[in-house]
This record gives sequence, C-alpha cells and structure tokens, in this order.
Amino acid sequence: MLGGTTEASRLAQALAQAGVDGIFSYAGRTDAPIAQPLPTRVGGFGGVAGLQAFFQAERITHVVDATHPFAAQMSRNAVQACAAAGVPLLALERPAWQAQSGDAWQHVPDITAAVQALPSDPTRVFLAIGRQNLAPFLAHSQHWYLLRLVDPVLDLPAERGHVVLDRGPFTLEGDRALLQAHGITHVVSKNSGGAGAQAKLTVARERGLPVILIDRPFIPPRQTVCTVDEVLRWMATARR
Repeated sequence: MLGGTTEASRLAQALAQAGVDGIFSYAGRTDAPIAQPLPTRVGGFGGVAGLQAFFQAERITHVVDATHPFAAQMSRNAVQACAAAGVPLLALERPAWQAQSGDAWQHVPDITAAVQALPSDPTRVFLAIGRQNLAPFLAHSQHWYLLRLVDPVLDLPAERGHVVLDRGPFTLEGDRALLQAHGITHVVSKNSGGAGAQAKLTVARERGLPVILIDRPFIPPRQTVCTVDEVLRWMATARR
C-alpha cells in the first residue's frame, strides 16, 4: 500500500485486522509519520523501474494507491509500474471538494497560478498547502502568512506570519478560532478533499472570505474507490 493519508491509515488497520500480508510505504515527507500496524518502509523507489523491481523482490500481488491526491508523480509511477508488471492497482481516493452556496472560490491549476491570484495589496493569508511549495508565496513579502504544518520546518518573523504545528483532522470550532485570531482575509488551499481538512472552507464561507483553490494534478485513468470496504471487496476478487 502506498500511503500517507488518513484513509491509508484506516485501510492499514482493516488489513491488519483481516490478517492480510501487506507492506505500508511512506514517501518520507514528514519527520514523524504515524505508526502503522503493518510492516512499514519509508522513502522512494527510484521511479517506475525501481517500483517494478520492488514488486518482484517482495512478490507483490496487489497495489493500493492511498497517497495524497497531490502526490501525482508517485501515482503516475504506480499506474505505469503496475501495468508493466501485471499487478492489479486500485486507488483509494477522497472525492474532491465541491463548492456550495455562499462559497467564493477561485479555481487555479497550480501553485504559480495561486500565487498570481493573490491581490497585489497586502493581505493576511491562511496558506493551507503543506510545506513543499511555500517559497513562491513567501517571495511576495507584502503578504502575512498563517502556515499550518506537521513539522517545524521554518520560522517566520512575526511581521511575516505565524506557524502553527498541528496534524488533522481539524475541527470547525478550532478553525473558526484560528482564522479569527489571526485576522485572515484569504485562504489558499489544495483541493485535497475529505472531511479532515474541510473545516477551513466552511469557516471561509461563514466569514465571506475568498478561497483560492488549487485543482488536482492529472493522473492517468485507473480504477478508483472512496471507501475502505470497497478496497477489501476488490482485494477479495482481484487476481493477477
């Protein structure tokens, strides 16, 4: 299983309880990943060829891609490697968020477009995009940024922003207090989907705040489900 999401952890619990012989793979993007009830590996595979070699060495018969919706390169590699090796692949993927009445969303295709979508005048931005793509935003020094990260990867001077160390799922009450305390005027988020990080969008709707929402990257077609139960049913029927 290619993991790293809340859904991946739930699936790992279900597989362990069912006595399934499995391996949980983390990309290694966080310093302290959540412990799993399955044998765990951390790190990349060395591209498509490395992933195929891993399948052969470990005698892998099924692959579940439960990575983050924005871990596009890993998901693309999995599609190619599974097709080449003849290993069945299933994606466990959260449905994308959909706008509701009252939302002020601006959809953008990528990080560059999200940076460009911010106003030129100083704003107070809740930058909910993880730690990988902060630099293009921080280069625009007129804005003040609230960052919520899992690991303490950087410090911001008070005049530039504030870093909150926290791990989801996040609550509506908590995000209401967070955005109010820091006077947030804009939200920038990846369209990760799921309930664990949706609260900020609800708060933005309540407060009439504009949201710059980064659309999901392209991943080649693959069989996809949304629940752990669907994965378990697939594993019972899928064959190499």
